[in-house]
Amino acid sequence: MPGGRLTQQERQQIALGLADSLPYAEIARRLDRPTSTITREVMRNGGPNAYRADLAHRATERRAHRRRPAAARPAESAPQPHGRDAEAVAEYEETLTTVLMGSGLPKMTARVLTCLFTTDAGSLTASELARRLQVSPASVSKAITFLESQSLVRRERDERRRDRYIVDDELFYQATIASARANDQLVATARQGVAVLGAHTPAAARLENVARFLDFISESITRAAEQAREVLHTRPADES
Repeated sequence: MPGGRLTQQERQQIALGLADSLPYAEIARRLDRPTSTITREVMRNGGPNAYRADLAHRATERRAHRRRPAAARPAESAPQPHGRDAEAVAEYEETLTTVLMGSGLPKMTARVLTCLFTTDAGSLTASELARRLQVSPASVSKAITFLESQSLVRRERDERRRDRYIVDDELFYQATIASARANDQLVATARQGVAVLGAHTPAAARLENVARFLDFISESITRAAEQAREVLHTRPADES
């Protein structure tokens, strides 16, 4: 399997594959590249709907040029437990970060969440995050503030009275419920518009349909989250 950076010709093949609605795995197979390479390439360059081979190639050249002065600085190599391959872990972390960015998270926020996800303890202090990511504490603080607002992390004080930021088994349940509650606010606002615009007007009918749709989605999400909650607490050993 070839390594190294993608060529401009490979990027053109990626663009053609996306235009044909091919899955990332199929594009990767045709190029004899890892699927993670294709996923990362597409998501960091506009996503499947906005990817352009020429722009992606120029952006990669610019990023490589900016990184050259810092290439001599040794990056911190975190010890890898359980016999993990450090290079494979680093590649996976970059892939997960890229996918989280594609879901709408800012880059630093995605990096912080990835760091917490891939830590066995599921918790780190601000200073530990800053050290692992080699960024300023202020950058970590800003990312954590956003993640807390979205119910994606929670904060606890440890025995040394330091704040620890935690992702646990309830993470996705809490985030899903928070998303449903955000829909509830939209439903209420849409129905407020119905009253203001007049119940029998076309604009009011449009808003009422939006409210009914979001109300149904919110109720379905909440019910499904409650039913699936126990899955988050299942361990591989528990599965038959």
